[in-house]
Amino acid sequence: MVSQPKIVCRALWKLFGTDPAGFLARHGGRASPEAIAAEGYIGALRDVSFDVREGEILVVMGLSGSGKSTLIRCLARLVDATAGEILFDGQDLRTVGRRELIELRRHKMGMVFQHFGLLPHRTVLDNVAFPLEVQGVPRARRLERAREVIRLVGLEGRERYYPRELSGGQQQRVGIARSLAVGPEVWFLDEPFSALDPLIRREMQDEFLRLQRMLRKTIVFITHDFDEATRLADRIGIMKDGALIQLGTPEELVTRPADAYVADFTRDAPRTKLITAGGAMDGPASLGAGPGVAARATIEQVAPAVLRAPAPVPVLDENGAPVGSLSRERVLAIAFADPARP
Repeated sequence: MVSQPKIVCRALWKLFGTDPAGFLARHGGRASPEAIAAEGYIGALRDVSFDVREGEILVVMGLSGSGKSTLIRCLARLVDATAGEILFDGQDLRTVGRRELIELRRHKMGMVFQHFGLLPHRTVLDNVAFPLEVQGVPRARRLERAREVIRLVGLEGRERYYPRELSGGQQQRVGIARSLAVGPEVWFLDEPFSALDPLIRREMQDEFLRLQRMLRKTIVFITHDFDEATRLADRIGIMKDGALIQLGTPEELVTRPADAYVADFTRDAPRTKLITAGGAMDGPASLGAGPGVAARATIEQVAPAVLRAPAPVPVLDENGAPVGSLSRERVLAIAFADPARP
């Protein structure tokens, strides 16, 4: 069952310049990149539309200057968009007043950025409790909640440490704990792990996935790293020059890229880890013989069985019914990135 959208973004524009709203109105709300450049504007976001489903991890990625960080700041209204709609549970965030927006941020949104932004003169416990202090939560209750999330992110025993006494990964865990202290419904993360060493970054990705399995937050996660995106995402959006070029599952981006840019972006993706047996199978006209493999399993998972089989093996849906077949030739073509069949 597909969950309902938590966030709906429709025809979102963010232009920088002297009179962006007027400029966009003169062009009927849909200015071309050439017109934007000709009049000296910068098109940070251009007609961006997408949904974020409840409980989904949506990863937005692109090269530097693609608009991904501007997008997440518009979603949280840290930056005001030039035009469009941002619906949060059906309410347009672009129309809410300052006081209501502050309350939404305090109670329903969590934010984690690349730079941890910890308060150096406060302990881990007080850093994590700070958002609750801003809310006016009594001290005993906010410290109790802070200890709960500190345990959740694996920092129990370091409550009295100061940021300078922690490693980079531990500091990022404090930032994550602080953002979770208010129990947000939506979690915005802008390249939260990019400043970390590779081993620590991998550890933090594992921790992030563990937390998501427990908490099931609605998440918008920004990164420029495709490996990170494929590890974390339910769906990935790829941006270029302020436009959302394609939005889909990692498998869809690899097997059905929207254009040459997306194809090049995903060229080095670990195909056997992303493409499923169901996505690679031949149609039901040839169902194969012998024990089957699950349609949802990846090529990496089913390759040993398929390569050992003397003939194509059946691919089974979630009810165990055969829906196609998978041959060793197809598995080898995917493993060695046959360009003729993605």
